[in-house]
Amino acid sequence: MARYRGGMRLLHWLAIALLIVLADQFTKVLIIGSMQLGDSRPVTDFFNIVRAHNSGAAFSFLADASGWQRWFFTGLGTMAAVVMVWLLHSNASEKLFCFAISFVLGGAVGNVIDRVLYGYVVDFLDFHWMAMHFPAFNVADSAITLGAICLILDEVLRVRRSR
Repeated sequence: MARYRGGMRLLHWLAIALLIVLADQFTKVLIIGSMQLGDSRPVTDFFNIVRAHNSGAAFSFLADASGWQRWFFTGLGTMAAVVMVWLLHSNASEKLFCFAISFVLGGAVGNVIDRVLYGYVVDFLDFHWMAMHFPAFNVADSAITLGAICLILDEVLRVRRSR
């Protein structure tokens, strides 16, 4: 019975990751279907919906490379996804840790799908304030960021518990 519950917990965490992938891909399809590359629609005085393509990694790292980065980041994201599924399986009862890994997994898979389908990641959330402009990002990037914050919180709480 314990094995069955562990399997059910794993499915629970994978379902969360799948929901993130679906939300990410749905929003990207909406952007691709309604905007041209470079289009921008103001929403507030500090937020726009844009259509941007990122062939690199976070903050357009390696975006100007000759194309090899598409497959490098696809492979890296795929290997990371495999490791994260193993981590979820191995730690399925650790709620905060698995929540965090599920979010990072969903975001990573969402961006890998973009790289495979388009050769770049579709970004569309554009925040700015005064002269400062944050690079555009997407639902997958938001999930990865939230997951990373939760991983840090999980580690801080684990260290406190061990004292």
